[in-house]
Amino acid sequence: MRTDLGGHPAAPGSPDEGVPWHYGDPFAEQRRLAAGTASVNLSHRGVATVTGADRLTWLHDLTTQHVLELSPGASSTALILSPHGHVEHELHLVDDGATVWITCEPGTVGALVDYLNSMRFMRRVEVADVSEDFGVIWESTRETDPQHPTWLIAPDFAGVGVTDAGSGPGGDASRYVASRPAHLIGREVIVPRAEIAVRLGEDPAGVWALEALRVAACVPRMAHETDHRTIPHEVGWIGPAVHLAKGCYRGQETVARVHNLGQPPRRLVLLHLDGSENRLPTHGDPVLLGDREIGWVGTAVQHHELGPIATAVIKRTVPVDAELTVRTSEGDVAASQEPITTA
Repeated sequence: MRTDLGGHPAAPGSPDEGVPWHYGDPFAEQRRLAAGTASVNLSHRGVATVTGADRLTWLHDLTTQHVLELSPGASSTALILSPHGHVEHELHLVDDGATVWITCEPGTVGALVDYLNSMRFMRRVEVADVSEDFGVIWESTRETDPQHPTWLIAPDFAGVGVTDAGSGPGGDASRYVASRPAHLIGREVIVPRAEIAVRLGEDPAGVWALEALRVAACVPRMAHETDHRTIPHEVGWIGPAVHLAKGCYRGQETVARVHNLGQPPRRLVLLHLDGSENRLPTHGDPVLLGDREIGWVGTAVQHHELGPIATAVIKRTVPVDAELTVRTSEGDVAASQEPITTA
């Protein structure tokens, strides 16, 4: 669903196509967003609802997160995994006392609703895609809006605490991310589409600004820092999106086995890129150690303070002090790495 509210649109084929990429001054927009004085149009995100008496117990059984006792107005982040533990969907959930509202990545709501409907069986739930009627606005605060369903970013990412994620024989979630390079404070507010323009105000920021702040904080995003083989441990979702002591769900065996008995094969890093060549990688560009390919770029951005940076997913065995190279279509770019996930 495209909402034309001015600004410069994202490039055709971009995951964020359909919403403003920037409004003319991306660095100023980043600063305003970081200061909490701007909001971002995320109306391309999918919005779904789950109603019915069994909605929380049902979602608790299907997802990686403990949502059995999610109180009205509370929100959470959850994943749906494949039978082998690979991430298939990232769900931003908020319950209003009668309905669980879900926002998901652009272009994925149809597949998500189809999957959820296939798992209803005899449970008292109804699933609906309401993206035609409702849109998402990002605002740089972690307070709940009492008038609208509001998802709050996990406290782990915002630097205001940790998600209660339990523990297992392999310990708790703190083993995966010792510290974060920055924090991302924000919320998604779900509003009727007719209210989007008013909600954005007179001085919005584009998605470029939000992506720059997200990358600086190394907050993973589905299909940006993930591929078809990603398990939650690799990108720092154990804790913020995965509970370690809840009951069974699809893919739980992989989560438990890696957490209790092994180590994930890859890890998330923040790359500080050489800006002298003015080359910014794109998603999927290979990351090299010498002549050997050891990973790929997730999201590359120009940050208003850090300059060119990028997330990357690389092999766990790569030395943390190794200098790396990113191979782009225009030539190679030197990069130093800052480890994020460490287990």
